[in-house]
Amino acid sequence: MRILLAVTAVAASLMTGACSFEESICSSGNYATLSPEGGSACVKDGEEPPAGWFRYPAGKQPQHVDDKWDIYWRDHRIDKTGKEITAGTSPGSAPSGR
Repeated sequence: MRILLAVTAVAASLMTGACSFEESICSSGNYATLSPEGGSACVKDGEEPPAGWFRYPAGKQPQHVDDKWDIYWRDHRIDKTGKEITAGTSPGSAPSGR
């Protein structure tokens, strides 16, 4: 009986540890950028984003898949001037459905 309990405890700890894995948005040495068209890409630290791409606003950079900011940016975008907007709107237009 004790052996069964020990095996169960080890299995539970292994399963719990495996579930805590978080997939990074970019690999180490890179940072995430976004495009007005809604895409994102990783750029090497120390390099500027490609033309037409922007850094995420300070404090709003996603770090891991499905983290707070990764989810936030699904409904928000950057316009062609780098200003943050809600997805589906353009500067000067009223949000739809309200």
